[in-house]
Amino acid sequence: MKPNFTPNNSFQVLDVSLAQKVVKPLSLNPNKSLITSFTQLETRVIQQVSDVNLILVIRDTLQRILDALLYNFPENIFWDFDLMVSSMLKQTIFAENKVDLLENFGNKIVLLMDMFGRKSEIRFRYVHDFIYGFDWAGWVQKKPPQRAHLEPFCLDFLDNLIRRGEEILQRIKKDDVKYPQISSKRYRNPFDFSREPDSEHRLLTYLAARDCIPVAAWEWDAVGIWDKPFHLLREQASLKLNIPKK
Repeated sequence: MKPNFTPNNSFQVLDVSLAQKVVKPLSLNPNKSLITSFTQLETRVIQQVSDVNLILVIRDTLQRILDALLYNFPENIFWDFDLMVSSMLKQTIFAENKVDLLENFGNKIVLLMDMFGRKSEIRFRYVHDFIYGFDWAGWVQKKPPQRAHLEPFCLDFLDNLIRRGEEILQRIKKDDVKYPQISSKRYRNPFDFSREPDSEHRLLTYLAARDCIPVAAWEWDAVGIWDKPFHLLREQASLKLNIPKK
């Protein structure tokens, strides 16, 4: 028999948390405007996991991740979680110690959000490059034979991002040319074009409509695409859309 949750202990609490901070949780899916709700994602989880306690640990892990995203990236625009939940579930099912895996997964993503978000010296405005695979695709492109089979939310990639974050923080400390120190009132933008909310929204929806997003995070079974020049495609799209220079 499948577990029967009440609204007080189901994934619905995640939808409530999101609704309290985000007026419209937009999806980057070209075919719909709003994300798949966590309540809907719960249905997918319950189809594969029958252990009630484990489902609650999955929910609590997602709550920690969501809280970290909302706190560190309050101006984030797109909030698709389908593939992240699917990936977390897949890794959990194959893990020997499932609770430890979930704790480890949650800890790494929370650390990443703290490391790259608004309270950090790195101070990025959005989590889009992580959620939609731009960071992952760049990582795979450096060593395709070793990395092409690794998924966008695998622990190996999360560990790599943590190391990258530590390196960036060291470069900022030295006031590096590529990663200089910036005012606490500014967001860091490594691109030549503006990433103000309107520009970011226009650019990403344009790319999504043309299959130029590395990871379709709005799809439960999405397979990441790494072998396209995504950085160049973004630059070209910004010019085509007349997005201002930063």
